[in-house]
Amino acid sequence: MKNLSIARRYAKALMLIAHEDGQAERYREELVEFAALLDKEKSLEQAMCNPLYGAEHRRNVLQKLVSTLGLSNVMSSFLLLLFDKRRIGFIGHVNEFFQKLADEEKGIARASVISASELSSEAIEKIRNSLSQRIKKDVILEVRIDPDLIGGVVTKIGDMVLDGSIKTQLINMRESLKKGEGV
Repeated sequence: MKNLSIARRYAKALMLIAHEDGQAERYREELVEFAALLDKEKSLEQAMCNPLYGAEHRRNVLQKLVSTLGLSNVMSSFLLLLFDKRRIGFIGHVNEFFQKLADEEKGIARASVISASELSSEAIEKIRNSLSQRIKKDVILEVRIDPDLIGGVVTKIGDMVLDGSIKTQLINMRESLKKGEGV
């Protein structure tokens, strides 16, 4: 939990800088690129985070990586600050929090829709429009298929879950029957 609060603090600090210079979208892209690279290349992450390697060697690896990626001066300084404060290992969480802050800044909410079968583009657009109207923000949907749902859809947006799946309805019906409530 402490790690998440630390990551949130750094993400907020980067967002404050982005407010000042109007480069939030650039920092978003750079942070996504850097975090994805470390996530994909575990040996690279190890070379920067493992204390068995000397700090100067690890810092050089980071500097070369930042230079190779052509990151902005602000992002370079931010990543070096994370390294110097021994927080570079939190980059994945910092990225997640920064993405959420950047989305909020643009009035965007991310949601997921899980359905038992493939949805038509019209159905997806109706769900997106309905969610947008409900929360008064633009919604970006991630659509997945889960045949275990049997039918219906489950929509998650933030902490809100709208479960219209047949699987959940059957589970609820079973619980009602166990309690003797009848259907």
